[in-house]
Amino acid sequence: MTGGLGIIGTYAGGEGGYLVLPIRDNIRSRGRPVMTYLILLTNVVVFLYQLSLPWEQLLELFTVYGIVPARIESPLILLFPSEWGVLVPLFTSQFLHGGMLHLGGNMLYLWIFGDNVECSMGSLRFLLFYLLTGAIGGLGHVLANPESLIPTIGASGAIAGILGAYFVSFPQARVLALVPLGFFLTALEIPAPIFLLVWFLLQLLSGVAGLGGVETVAWWAHIGGFIGGMVLIFWFRRTRHSYHQTCALPRFSRRGR
Repeated sequence: MTGGLGIIGTYAGGEGGYLVLPIRDNIRSRGRPVMTYLILLTNVVVFLYQLSLPWEQLLELFTVYGIVPARIESPLILLFPSEWGVLVPLFTSQFLHGGMLHLGGNMLYLWIFGDNVECSMGSLRFLLFYLLTGAIGGLGHVLANPESLIPTIGASGAIAGILGAYFVSFPQARVLALVPLGFFLTALEIPAPIFLLVWFLLQLLSGVAGLGGVETVAWWAHIGGFIGGMVLIFWFRRTRHSYHQTCALPRFSRRGR
């Protein structure tokens, strides 16, 4: 659970990630990732609004705008436009968080990986991509927990979509990360495909292990979002030559200098 609120958090780092803390990647874009900034700002503003609410109203907010799997009777509901209202939380839940650590972990991953994915497709497409992969992640959680009445909130279905797109689009990238070695944290450069593949496999193993039980982290939102991002990037990105020319400028050398 997140913060004892009786909710499930989707969290790209920490609970839903691993002990390796990414600091930055070695890919920078020439333009400003405006939509990444706006999404990050929106999440922070919504969280500040949450902090202003009394306890009862906060729980009501999570219940109304979070994903409650039992309300979505079947994915076949997509075939009936008159029932689409129950799908709205698949999108609104992406902007709600259960605490500072929950928000900070998701926004850290957005900050590091979002600018490059946005550069590969453009700002407006990136917004649509973000929302769609977040919704796909939400549906993954619904399918894995169809009878759950616990509201699920968090951005990491969408963040996982960004990671999946990054995995496909920037195989030569490297991630500078803090890695625990004994009692110390050491900064190491890790090939991005390895970093992201380990992240995904941990989500998958945790998701499979948790099937049939009560989830405290929405593992299948992470899994669904990541796979959705890997697939949708082929429809959303510019031509391979174009985005590699403008979105693959080195930020640091292989030795971190």
